[in-house]
Amino acid sequence: MGEDVENTQFTGKDRQRYREKVRRCLDVFARMLAESKFEFDRPMTGLEIEFNLIDEKHDPAMKNVEVLQAIANPDFQTELARFNIEINVRPRELRGGTTEALERDLRASLNDAEERASSQGAHIVMIGILPTLVSADLTSDALSDNARYALLDEQIFAARGEDLHIAIDGPERLSTYSDTIAPEAACTSVQFHLQVSPQDYANHWNAAQAIAGVQLALGANSPYLLGKELWRETRIALFQQATDTRPDELKAQGVRPRVWFGERWINSIFDQFEENVTYFPAILPVCDPEDPEVVLRQGDTPRLQELRMHNGTIYRWNRPVYDVYRGKPHLRVENRVLPAGPSVVDILANGAFYYGLVRALAEEDRPIWTRLSFAAAEDNFYAGARHGINAGIYWPGLGEVPAVELVLRRLLPLAHAGLDSWGVDPAVRDRLLGIIEQRCIQHSNGAEWQVATVHKLEDEHRSMDRRDALREMLGRYLENMHANEPVHTWPV
Repeated sequence: MGEDVENTQFTGKDRQRYREKVRRCLDVFARMLAESKFEFDRPMTGLEIEFNLIDEKHDPAMKNVEVLQAIANPDFQTELARFNIEINVRPRELRGGTTEALERDLRASLNDAEERASSQGAHIVMIGILPTLVSADLTSDALSDNARYALLDEQIFAARGEDLHIAIDGPERLSTYSDTIAPEAACTSVQFHLQVSPQDYANHWNAAQAIAGVQLALGANSPYLLGKELWRETRIALFQQATDTRPDELKAQGVRPRVWFGERWINSIFDQFEENVTYFPAILPVCDPEDPEVVLRQGDTPRLQELRMHNGTIYRWNRPVYDVYRGKPHLRVENRVLPAGPSVVDILANGAFYYGLVRALAEEDRPIWTRLSFAAAEDNFYAGARHGINAGIYWPGLGEVPAVELVLRRLLPLAHAGLDSWGVDPAVRDRLLGIIEQRCIQHSNGAEWQVATVHKLEDEHRSMDRRDALREMLGRYLENMHANEPVHTWPV
Protein backbone atom coordinates (compact mmCIF):
# COMPACT_ATOMS: atom_id res chain seq x y z
CA MET A 1 0.00 0.00 0.00
CA GLY A 2 3.01 2.29 -0.15
CA GLU A 3 2.28 3.11 -3.80
CA ASP A 4 0.49 6.34 -4.72
CA VAL A 5 -2.61 6.08 -6.86
CA GLU A 6 -4.69 8.73 -8.54
CA ASN A 7 -8.24 9.36 -7.44
CA THR A 8 -10.57 7.71 -9.94
CA GLN A 9 -13.80 5.82 -10.42
CA PHE A 10 -13.60 2.11 -11.20
CA THR A 11 -15.86 0.28 -13.64
CA GLY A 12 -16.65 -3.41 -13.99
CA LYS A 13 -14.24 -3.54 -16.93
CA ASP A 14 -11.49 -2.07 -14.75
CA ARG A 15 -12.00 -4.85 -12.24
CA GLN A 16 -12.04 -7.55 -14.89
CA ARG A 17 -8.89 -6.17 -16.51
CA TYR A 18 -7.19 -5.98 -13.12
CA ARG A 19 -8.15 -9.55 -12.21
CA GLU A 20 -6.67 -10.82 -15.47
CA LYS A 21 -3.50 -8.79 -14.94
CA VAL A 22 -3.05 -10.03 -11.38
CA ARG A 23 -3.34 -13.62 -12.62
CA ARG A 24 -0.75 -12.95 -15.32
CA CYS A 25 1.55 -11.51 -12.65
CA LEU A 26 0.99 -14.64 -10.57
CA ASP A 27 2.01 -16.84 -13.51
CA VAL A 28 5.18 -14.79 -14.02
CA PHE A 29 5.93 -14.96 -10.30
CA ALA A 30 5.65 -18.76 -10.45
CA ARG A 31 8.15 -18.83 -13.32
CA MET A 32 10.56 -16.61 -11.38
CA LEU A 33 10.36 -18.95 -8.39
CA ALA A 34 11.02 -21.97 -10.60
CA GLU A 35 14.01 -20.26 -12.23
CA SER A 36 15.54 -19.11 -8.88
CA LYS A 37 15.81 -15.46 -9.86
CA PHE A 38 15.88 -14.03 -6.32
CA GLU A 39 18.57 -12.16 -4.39
CA PHE A 40 19.34 -13.61 -0.95
CA ASP A 41 23.12 -13.96 -0.64
CA ARG A 42 23.24 -11.29 2.11
CA PRO A 43 19.94 -11.49 4.01
CA MET A 44 18.89 -8.05 5.18
CA THR A 45 16.50 -6.90 7.87
CA GLY A 46 14.31 -3.82 7.79
CA LEU A 47 12.25 -1.81 10.24
CA GLU A 48 9.24 0.50 9.98
CA ILE A 49 7.79 2.42 12.93
CA GLU A 50 4.52 4.33 12.90
CA PHE A 51 4.06 7.33 15.20
CA ASN A 52 1.34 9.54 16.59
CA LEU A 53 1.54 13.31 16.69
CA ILE A 54 0.25 15.11 19.79
CA ASP A 55 -0.09 18.71 20.93
CA GLU A 56 0.91 20.32 24.25
CA LYS A 57 -2.23 18.95 25.92
CA HIS A 58 -1.33 15.43 24.70
CA ASP A 59 -4.31 15.37 22.34
CA PRO A 60 -3.89 14.39 18.65
CA ALA A 61 -2.18 17.02 16.49
CA MET A 62 -3.55 16.98 12.94
CA LYS A 63 -0.30 18.27 11.48
CA ASN A 64 1.51 15.52 9.58
CA VAL A 65 1.98 17.69 6.47
CA GLU A 66 3.56 20.54 8.43
CA VAL A 67 5.66 18.14 10.52
CA LEU A 68 6.97 16.23 7.50
CA GLN A 69 7.86 19.47 5.77
CA ALA A 70 9.79 20.54 8.86
CA ILE A 71 11.56 17.18 9.22
CA ALA A 72 12.51 17.22 5.51
CA ASN A 73 13.88 13.66 5.65
CA PRO A 74 12.74 11.12 3.01
CA ASP A 75 12.92 8.33 5.62
CA PHE A 76 9.80 9.87 7.21
CA GLN A 77 6.52 9.43 5.34
CA THR A 78 2.85 10.19 5.67
CA GLU A 79 0.42 7.64 7.10
CA LEU A 80 -3.33 7.12 7.09
CA ALA A 81 -4.35 9.99 9.39
CA ARG A 82 -3.19 13.56 9.79
CA PHE A 83 -1.94 12.67 13.30
CA ASN A 84 0.27 9.82 11.98
CA ILE A 85 3.72 9.66 10.42
CA GLU A 86 6.09 6.76 9.78
CA ILE A 87 9.82 6.13 9.51
CA ASN A 88 11.27 3.55 7.12
CA VAL A 89 14.69 2.49 8.41
CA ARG A 90 17.20 1.50 5.77
CA PRO A 91 17.89 -2.26 5.56
CA ARG A 92 20.81 -3.71 7.48
CA GLU A 93 22.37 -7.04 8.27
CA LEU A 94 22.00 -8.38 11.81
CA ARG A 95 25.55 -9.57 12.36
CA GLY A 96 28.05 -7.97 14.70
CA GLY A 97 27.10 -4.74 16.41
CA THR A 98 24.80 -3.39 13.71
CA THR A 99 21.83 -3.34 16.11
CA GLU A 100 23.79 -1.11 18.47
CA ALA A 101 24.53 1.25 15.57
CA LEU A 102 20.87 1.12 14.56
CA GLU A 103 19.84 2.20 18.05
CA ARG A 104 22.17 5.20 17.92
CA ASP A 105 21.07 6.19 14.42
CA LEU A 106 17.38 5.72 15.15
CA ARG A 107 17.51 7.76 18.34
CA ALA A 108 19.39 10.53 16.56
CA SER A 109 16.80 10.58 13.76
CA LEU A 110 13.88 10.62 16.18
CA ASN A 111 15.40 13.30 18.40
CA ASP A 112 15.97 15.50 15.35
CA ALA A 113 12.43 14.80 14.12
CA GLU A 114 11.01 15.64 17.55
CA GLU A 115 12.85 18.95 17.64
CA ARG A 116 11.58 19.87 14.19
CA ALA A 117 8.03 18.68 14.99
CA SER A 118 7.98 20.85 18.11
CA SER A 119 8.58 23.90 15.91
CA GLN A 120 5.16 23.11 14.42
CA GLY A 121 3.46 22.71 17.79
CA ALA A 122 3.54 18.90 17.68
CA HIS A 123 5.36 16.07 19.45
CA ILE A 124 6.08 12.50 18.37
CA VAL A 125 5.01 9.51 20.45
CA MET A 126 5.55 5.77 19.90
CA ILE A 127 2.53 3.93 21.32
CA GLY A 128 0.20 1.25 19.94
CA ILE A 129 -2.99 3.31 20.30
CA LEU A 130 -2.97 6.96 21.33
CA PRO A 131 -4.96 6.83 24.60
CA THR A 132 -6.22 10.42 24.35
CA LEU A 133 -8.12 9.87 21.10
CA VAL A 134 -11.83 10.67 21.09
CA SER A 135 -14.46 9.82 18.49
CA ALA A 136 -14.24 13.29 16.92
CA ASP A 137 -10.60 12.57 16.04
CA LEU A 138 -11.55 9.54 13.94
CA THR A 139 -13.68 11.01 11.17
CA SER A 140 -13.03 11.30 7.45
CA ASP A 141 -11.65 14.80 8.10
CA ALA A 142 -8.75 13.14 9.93
CA LEU A 143 -7.56 11.21 6.85
CA SER A 144 -4.32 12.38 5.29
CA ASP A 145 -4.59 14.41 2.11
CA ASN A 146 -3.63 11.55 -0.20
CA ALA A 147 -5.73 10.06 -2.99
CA ARG A 148 -4.65 6.57 -1.97
CA TYR A 149 -6.34 6.84 1.42
CA ALA A 150 -9.48 8.49 0.04
CA LEU A 151 -9.82 5.67 -2.51
CA LEU A 152 -9.23 3.00 0.10
CA ASP A 153 -11.89 4.53 2.32
CA GLU A 154 -14.35 4.78 -0.56
CA GLN A 155 -13.76 1.24 -1.84
CA ILE A 156 -13.97 -0.48 1.55
CA PHE A 157 -17.32 1.13 2.25
CA ALA A 158 -18.56 0.41 -1.26
CA ALA A 159 -17.80 -3.27 -0.60
CA ARG A 160 -19.43 -3.21 2.86
CA GLY A 161 -22.50 -1.20 1.99
CA GLU A 162 -22.94 -0.13 5.62
CA ASP A 163 -21.16 1.55 8.54
CA LEU A 164 -18.46 -0.22 10.51
CA HIS A 165 -19.37 -1.51 13.94
CA ILE A 166 -16.43 -1.44 16.36
CA ALA A 167 -17.29 -3.72 19.28
CA ILE A 168 -14.55 -4.82 21.72
CA ASP A 169 -15.03 -6.43 25.14
CA GLY A 170 -12.32 -6.34 27.81
CA PRO A 171 -12.29 -5.13 31.40
CA GLU A 172 -14.57 -2.44 29.93
CA ARG A 173 -16.72 -2.50 26.79
CA LEU A 174 -16.67 -0.37 23.67
CA SER A 175 -19.39 -0.26 21.03
CA THR A 176 -19.34 2.45 18.37
CA TYR A 177 -20.03 2.95 14.66
CA SER A 178 -18.01 4.65 11.95
CA ASP A 179 -18.69 5.67 8.36
CA THR A 180 -14.96 5.87 7.56
CA ILE A 181 -11.84 3.74 7.92
CA ALA A 182 -10.29 6.49 10.08
CA PRO A 183 -10.44 4.29 13.24
CA GLU A 184 -7.74 2.17 11.58
CA ALA A 185 -5.41 5.15 11.99
CA ALA A 186 -5.55 4.65 15.76
CA CYS A 187 -3.42 1.53 15.21
CA THR A 188 0.29 2.35 15.09
CA SER A 189 2.69 -0.54 14.75
CA VAL A 190 6.22 -1.74 14.20
CA GLN A 191 7.03 -3.91 11.20
CA PHE A 192 10.07 -6.17 11.18
CA HIS A 193 11.23 -7.26 7.72
CA LEU A 194 13.37 -10.32 7.06
CA GLN A 195 14.76 -11.12 3.62
CA VAL A 196 14.72 -14.85 2.85
CA SER A 197 15.31 -17.19 -0.05
CA PRO A 198 12.32 -18.76 -1.82
CA GLN A 199 13.28 -22.15 -0.36
CA ASP A 200 13.39 -20.80 3.21
CA TYR A 201 10.35 -18.55 3.08
CA ALA A 202 7.75 -21.09 4.24
CA ASN A 203 9.79 -22.17 7.26
CA HIS A 204 10.32 -18.58 8.36
CA TRP A 205 6.67 -17.62 7.84
CA ASN A 206 5.44 -20.69 9.69
CA ALA A 207 7.83 -19.97 12.56
CA ALA A 208 6.67 -16.34 12.71
CA GLN A 209 3.04 -17.46 12.87
CA ALA A 210 3.81 -19.95 15.62
CA ILE A 211 5.26 -17.25 17.91
CA ALA A 212 2.85 -14.39 17.13
CA GLY A 213 0.89 -14.93 20.34
CA VAL A 214 4.08 -14.85 22.40
CA GLN A 215 5.17 -11.64 20.66
CA LEU A 216 1.88 -10.01 21.67
CA ALA A 217 2.14 -11.25 25.24
CA LEU A 218 5.58 -9.69 25.61
CA GLY A 219 5.02 -6.53 23.59
CA ALA A 220 1.41 -5.46 24.20
CA ASN A 221 1.13 -1.65 24.38
CA SER A 222 -2.45 -0.71 23.38
CA PRO A 223 -4.82 -1.14 26.35
CA TYR A 224 -6.96 1.99 25.83
CA LEU A 225 -9.24 3.10 23.00
CA LEU A 226 -11.67 6.02 23.20
CA GLY A 227 -11.23 6.13 26.96
CA LYS A 228 -12.02 2.44 27.54
CA GLU A 229 -9.70 -0.22 28.97
CA LEU A 230 -10.08 -3.10 26.52
CA TRP A 231 -7.61 -5.77 25.35
CA ARG A 232 -3.97 -5.42 26.36
CA GLU A 233 -3.31 -5.17 22.59
CA THR A 234 -6.60 -3.63 21.49
CA ARG A 235 -4.94 -2.72 18.20
CA ILE A 236 -5.46 -6.30 16.97
CA ALA A 237 -9.25 -6.23 17.32
CA LEU A 238 -9.55 -2.64 16.14
CA PHE A 239 -7.48 -3.14 12.99
CA GLN A 240 -9.46 -6.23 12.01
CA GLN A 241 -12.81 -4.51 12.49
CA ALA A 242 -11.84 -1.14 11.01
CA THR A 243 -10.83 -2.62 7.63
CA ASP A 244 -13.51 -5.29 7.36
CA THR A 245 -15.20 -5.24 3.95
CA ARG A 246 -17.75 -7.89 4.98
CA PRO A 247 -21.29 -7.19 6.19
CA ASP A 248 -22.66 -9.71 8.68
CA GLU A 249 -24.14 -11.94 5.97
CA LEU A 250 -20.74 -12.50 4.32
CA LYS A 251 -19.16 -13.18 7.70
CA ALA A 252 -21.80 -15.84 8.32
CA GLN A 253 -20.95 -17.42 4.96
CA GLY A 254 -17.31 -17.77 5.99
CA VAL A 255 -15.89 -15.12 3.64
CA ARG A 256 -12.36 -14.37 4.79
CA PRO A 257 -11.50 -11.01 6.40
CA ARG A 258 -8.85 -8.78 4.83
CA VAL A 259 -7.05 -8.61 8.17
CA TRP A 260 -6.21 -12.25 8.41
CA PHE A 261 -4.22 -14.58 10.60
CA GLY A 262 -4.47 -17.25 7.92
CA GLU A 263 -5.88 -20.76 8.11
CA ARG A 264 -3.00 -23.20 7.50
CA TRP A 265 0.72 -23.74 7.53
CA ILE A 266 2.25 -23.18 4.11
CA ASN A 267 4.79 -24.91 1.86
CA SER A 268 5.75 -21.98 -0.37
CA ILE A 269 5.39 -18.22 -0.66
CA PHE A 270 3.41 -18.95 -3.83
CA ASP A 271 0.65 -20.40 -1.63
CA GLN A 272 -0.03 -16.97 -0.15
CA PHE A 273 -0.04 -14.98 -3.36
CA GLU A 274 -2.31 -17.63 -4.87
CA GLU A 275 -4.67 -17.30 -1.87
CA ASN A 276 -4.71 -13.52 -2.42
CA VAL A 277 -5.88 -13.97 -5.99
CA THR A 278 -8.32 -16.76 -5.17
CA TYR A 279 -10.05 -15.36 -2.09
CA PHE A 280 -9.93 -11.56 -2.20
CA PRO A 281 -11.54 -9.18 -4.70
CA ALA A 282 -9.59 -6.08 -5.66
CA ILE A 283 -9.94 -2.94 -3.56
CA LEU A 284 -7.81 -0.69 -5.78
CA PRO A 285 -7.94 -2.16 -9.31
CA VAL A 286 -5.34 0.14 -10.88
CA CYS A 287 -3.44 -1.39 -13.83
CA ASP A 288 0.19 -0.63 -14.58
CA PRO A 289 1.33 -0.44 -18.24
CA GLU A 290 4.13 -2.96 -17.65
CA ASP A 291 3.73 -6.33 -19.39
CA PRO A 292 5.46 -8.68 -16.92
CA GLU A 293 5.79 -11.53 -19.42
CA VAL A 294 7.61 -9.31 -21.91
CA VAL A 295 9.87 -7.87 -19.22
CA LEU A 296 10.84 -11.32 -17.94
CA ARG A 297 11.39 -12.63 -21.48
CA GLN A 298 13.79 -9.75 -22.11
CA GLY A 299 15.86 -10.80 -19.11
CA ASP A 300 14.76 -7.92 -16.87
CA THR A 301 12.94 -7.95 -13.54
CA PRO A 302 9.18 -7.24 -13.64
CA ARG A 303 7.71 -5.05 -10.92
CA LEU A 304 4.51 -7.16 -10.79
CA GLN A 305 2.76 -4.00 -9.67
CA GLU A 306 -0.78 -5.39 -9.62
CA LEU A 307 0.29 -8.41 -7.56
CA ARG A 308 2.04 -6.13 -5.09
CA MET A 309 -0.81 -3.63 -4.87
CA HIS A 310 -3.31 -6.43 -4.27
CA ASN A 311 -1.06 -7.96 -1.61
CA GLY A 312 -0.86 -4.54 0.05
CA THR A 313 -4.63 -4.50 0.62
CA ILE A 314 -4.64 -7.90 2.36
CA TYR A 315 -3.40 -7.39 5.88
CA ARG A 316 -1.86 -10.63 7.10
CA TRP A 317 -0.16 -10.31 10.46
CA ASN A 318 2.86 -11.92 8.79
CA ARG A 319 2.75 -10.78 5.21
CA PRO A 320 4.68 -11.98 2.13
CA VAL A 321 6.58 -9.26 0.28
CA TYR A 322 7.90 -9.30 -3.28
CA ASP A 323 10.08 -6.29 -4.03
CA VAL A 324 12.74 -5.12 -6.46
CA TYR A 325 15.90 -3.26 -5.44
CA ARG A 326 18.44 -2.06 -7.97
CA GLY A 327 16.93 -4.34 -10.58
CA LYS A 328 17.11 -7.48 -8.44
CA PRO A 329 14.01 -9.16 -6.98
CA HIS A 330 13.87 -10.41 -3.41
CA LEU A 331 11.38 -11.87 -0.94
CA ARG A 332 10.65 -10.84 2.64
CA VAL A 333 8.53 -11.85 5.60
CA GLU A 334 6.93 -8.69 7.02
CA ASN A 335 6.06 -9.18 10.68
CA ARG A 336 3.20 -6.77 11.50
CA VAL A 337 2.20 -8.15 14.88
CA LEU A 338 3.62 -5.63 17.34
CA PRO A 339 2.61 -2.10 18.38
CA ALA A 340 4.93 0.88 18.34
CA GLY A 341 6.94 1.63 21.48
CA PRO A 342 7.34 1.95 24.32
CA SER A 343 10.99 3.01 23.74
CA VAL A 344 13.55 2.51 21.00
CA VAL A 345 15.43 -0.06 23.07
CA ASP A 346 12.17 -1.94 23.75
CA ILE A 347 11.48 -2.11 20.01
CA LEU A 348 14.97 -3.44 19.35
CA ALA A 349 14.61 -6.00 22.15
CA ASN A 350 11.36 -7.18 20.55
CA GLY A 351 13.19 -7.39 17.24
CA ALA A 352 16.10 -9.37 18.67
CA PHE A 353 13.71 -11.86 20.25
CA TYR A 354 11.76 -12.19 17.00
CA TYR A 355 14.74 -12.57 14.65
CA GLY A 356 16.56 -14.95 16.95
CA LEU A 357 13.58 -17.15 17.72
CA VAL A 358 12.35 -17.33 14.13
CA ARG A 359 15.80 -18.35 12.93
CA ALA A 360 16.10 -21.09 15.56
CA LEU A 361 12.60 -22.48 14.93
CA ALA A 362 12.96 -22.32 11.14
CA GLU A 363 16.09 -24.47 11.30
CA GLU A 364 14.84 -27.14 13.73
CA ASP A 365 14.91 -30.73 12.49
CA ARG A 366 11.38 -31.26 13.78
CA PRO A 367 9.65 -27.93 13.14
CA ILE A 368 7.21 -26.54 15.68
CA TRP A 369 4.44 -26.35 13.07
CA THR A 370 4.52 -30.14 12.67
CA ARG A 371 3.55 -30.40 16.36
CA LEU A 372 1.37 -27.31 16.84
CA SER A 373 -1.98 -27.08 15.11
CA PHE A 374 -2.66 -23.89 13.17
CA ALA A 375 -5.85 -23.39 15.20
CA ALA A 376 -3.79 -23.49 18.41
CA ALA A 377 -1.39 -20.89 16.98
CA GLU A 378 -4.37 -18.64 16.21
CA ASP A 379 -5.81 -19.17 19.70
CA ASN A 380 -2.42 -18.18 21.13
CA PHE A 381 -2.45 -15.05 18.98
CA TYR A 382 -5.76 -13.85 20.39
CA ALA A 383 -4.84 -14.89 23.93
CA GLY A 384 -1.71 -12.74 23.69
CA ALA A 385 -3.74 -9.83 22.32
CA ARG A 386 -6.42 -10.06 25.01
CA HIS A 387 -4.30 -10.74 28.07
CA GLY A 388 -0.80 -9.56 27.24
CA ILE A 389 1.91 -10.59 29.67
CA ASN A 390 -0.64 -12.63 31.68
CA ALA A 391 -1.71 -14.76 28.71
CA GLY A 392 -1.72 -18.53 28.74
CA ILE A 393 -0.07 -20.04 25.66
CA TYR A 394 -0.40 -23.60 24.37
CA TRP A 395 2.94 -25.16 23.43
CA PRO A 396 3.66 -28.75 22.32
CA GLY A 397 5.06 -30.86 25.12
CA LEU A 398 3.96 -28.38 27.79
CA GLY A 399 0.25 -27.85 27.26
CA GLU A 400 -1.11 -24.44 28.22
CA VAL A 401 1.39 -22.50 30.29
CA PRO A 402 1.87 -18.87 31.29
CA ALA A 403 3.53 -16.98 28.46
CA VAL A 404 6.28 -15.74 30.76
CA GLU A 405 7.11 -19.29 31.84
CA LEU A 406 7.24 -20.48 28.24
CA VAL A 407 9.59 -17.65 27.29
CA LEU A 408 11.90 -18.11 30.26
CA ARG A 409 12.06 -21.91 30.08
CA ARG A 410 11.99 -22.62 26.35
CA LEU A 411 12.02 -19.66 24.01
CA LEU A 412 14.73 -17.35 25.33
CA PRO A 413 17.43 -20.04 24.97
CA LEU A 414 16.26 -20.61 21.39
CA ALA A 415 16.34 -16.88 20.64
CA HIS A 416 19.84 -16.75 22.11
CA ALA A 417 20.98 -19.55 19.78
CA GLY A 418 19.26 -17.93 16.80
CA LEU A 419 21.06 -14.63 17.33
CA ASP A 420 24.31 -16.54 17.56
CA SER A 421 23.50 -18.07 14.18
CA TRP A 422 22.96 -14.57 12.80
CA GLY A 423 26.39 -13.59 14.14
CA VAL A 424 25.07 -10.94 16.53
CA ASP A 425 27.63 -9.56 18.97
CA PRO A 426 27.24 -11.40 22.33
CA ALA A 427 27.06 -8.16 24.34
CA VAL A 428 24.26 -6.84 22.10
CA ARG A 429 22.46 -10.19 22.28
CA ASP A 430 22.64 -10.36 26.07
CA ARG A 431 21.50 -6.76 26.59
CA LEU A 432 18.44 -7.03 24.35
CA LEU A 433 17.34 -10.50 25.41
CA GLY A 434 17.96 -9.44 29.01
CA ILE A 435 15.20 -6.86 28.55
CA ILE A 436 12.81 -9.60 27.43
CA GLU A 437 13.84 -11.73 30.41
CA GLN A 438 13.17 -8.90 32.87
CA ARG A 439 9.74 -8.22 31.38
CA CYS A 440 8.87 -11.84 32.07
CA ILE A 441 10.29 -11.83 35.60
CA GLN A 442 8.49 -8.62 36.49
CA HIS A 443 5.30 -9.34 34.50
CA SER A 444 5.68 -5.92 32.90
CA ASN A 445 5.24 -4.45 29.43
CA GLY A 446 3.84 -1.25 27.94
CA ALA A 447 0.21 -2.22 28.43
CA GLU A 448 0.72 -3.20 32.07
CA TRP A 449 2.53 0.07 32.77
CA GLN A 450 -0.20 2.15 31.13
CA VAL A 451 -3.02 0.42 33.03
CA ALA A 452 -1.20 0.46 36.39
CA THR A 453 -0.40 4.17 36.00
CA VAL A 454 -3.98 5.12 35.09
CA HIS A 455 -5.45 3.03 37.92
CA LYS A 456 -3.05 4.62 40.40
CA LEU A 457 -3.92 8.13 39.22
CA GLU A 458 -7.65 7.40 39.48
CA ASP A 459 -7.24 5.87 42.95
CA GLU A 460 -5.11 8.74 44.27
CA HIS A 461 -7.14 11.54 42.67
CA ARG A 462 -10.81 10.68 42.99
CA SER A 463 -11.84 13.89 41.22
CA MET A 464 -9.70 13.08 38.15
CA ASP A 465 -11.76 11.77 35.25
CA ARG A 466 -10.52 9.11 32.84
CA ARG A 467 -9.53 11.58 30.08
CA ASP A 468 -7.36 13.61 32.45
CA ALA A 469 -5.82 10.42 33.84
CA LEU A 470 -4.95 9.29 30.31
CA ARG A 471 -3.40 12.69 29.51
CA GLU A 472 -1.30 12.57 32.67
CA MET A 473 -0.26 8.99 31.99
CA LEU A 474 0.76 9.91 28.45
CA GLY A 475 2.89 12.78 29.74
CA ARG A 476 4.80 10.38 32.01
CA TYR A 477 5.03 7.88 29.16
CA LEU A 478 6.69 10.52 26.96
CA GLU A 479 9.34 11.28 29.58
CA ASN A 480 10.26 7.60 29.90
CA MET A 481 10.16 7.06 26.14
CA HIS A 482 12.63 9.90 25.55
CA ALA A 483 14.94 8.55 28.26
CA ASN A 484 15.10 5.30 26.21
CA GLU A 485 14.82 3.17 29.33
CA PRO A 486 13.17 -0.25 28.89
CA VAL A 487 9.57 -0.26 30.06
CA HIS A 488 10.11 -2.77 32.85
CA THR A 489 12.19 -0.09 34.64
CA TRP A 490 9.56 2.66 34.37
CA PRO A 491 8.19 3.78 37.75
CA VAL A 492 4.43 3.70 38.31
